[in-house]
Amino acid sequence: MRRTRPIPVLDGHNDTLTQIRTAPPGKERSFLERSEHGHVDLPRAREGGLAGGFFAIFTASPGYERVVGPLMDDEGVVIPGGRSIPLPPRLDRRVALRWTLAVMSDLFRLEEESGGEVVVVRSAADLSACLRDGRLAVILHIEGIEAVDTRLEALDVFHQAGLRSLGPVWSRPNAFAHGVPFDFPRSPDTGPGLTDAGRRLVEKCNRLGILVDLSHLNEKGFWDVASLSDAPLVATHSAVHALCPSPRNLTDRQLDAVGASEGVVGINFHVGFLHPAGDVNPEETSVTRIVRHARYVADRIGVEHVALGSDFDGATMPGDLGDVTGLPRLLDAFLDGGFSRSDVHLIAHGNWERVLAETWGG
Repeated sequence: MRRTRPIPVLDGHNDTLTQIRTAPPGKERSFLERSEHGHVDLPRAREGGLAGGFFAIFTASPGYERVVGPLMDDEGVVIPGGRSIPLPPRLDRRVALRWTLAVMSDLFRLEEESGGEVVVVRSAADLSACLRDGRLAVILHIEGIEAVDTRLEALDVFHQAGLRSLGPVWSRPNAFAHGVPFDFPRSPDTGPGLTDAGRRLVEKCNRLGILVDLSHLNEKGFWDVASLSDAPLVATHSAVHALCPSPRNLTDRQLDAVGASEGVVGINFHVGFLHPAGDVNPEETSVTRIVRHARYVADRIGVEHVALGSDFDGATMPGDLGDVTGLPRLLDAFLDGGFSRSDVHLIAHGNWERVLAETWGG
């Protein structure tokens, strides 16, 4: 039984728009109707207390399959228990642009069809109004910015349409930066930093008030953003490298930089980024591991830098969480783990509200 009164949750990342558009036969669904498929729809969001979050647009690499092989060291010796997953090559911009426009269109039609229940927010005032009125706040996010040209002309158009957050890369390389692979175990220090176009991208995002997401970016790229950006540093859906040595997770030095910038880490719920052994059966991973990663971040840089970044509809959830309706169980686990109710309010929504207001300019 739920012990807490409902606490609204702002979530740092989901892939729901992408999953709905790519649903295979027999698993089609509408966001406005309750479904047994996927992790998030509007009725289940209401049940779970999801007040809004970052809805990502991601363009998959055509024909790419994650083929897992053994991980080897620099001398070609197999690392016991290690896994290597080659990344796809660069994505054609025309492919990414067509897909991004199509999914943005899906979102705007969804907003209209919802009758005011779903709102694409473009300012901190919009976000506050949604939280006050109980409407689902959608923050438009592009994960991997291949749809944008290196002259950044498309970025102006996307911003006018409502884009308020972007990740320079999904894990594959592009014209702006290099992402981390899904190898395990591995450091996030896996290649070069931002390109010249990537540096211009960060600077323009600062001018426009677009959040720059550091999740999926490699370590040199992270430090390049840290040296360029005047906004809080944010990883919308990552976890702690010291607890799970995935390159998708943040090292202690990276966590310290996020804290020093007054930024946040949205703790990812994916079992492969939580468990010390990496990918495991979801029934072997509990919501208590999400709390453990949050506790590590809070103890190191402060609870005001901890948020949630589920990766719903794009990752494997702990068995006792399930889908978005499991959020109240997660919030209770935070209380059981020693966080106060005021801490939980910060983690669930307050820290995102602060950082978005600072990034967007009020």
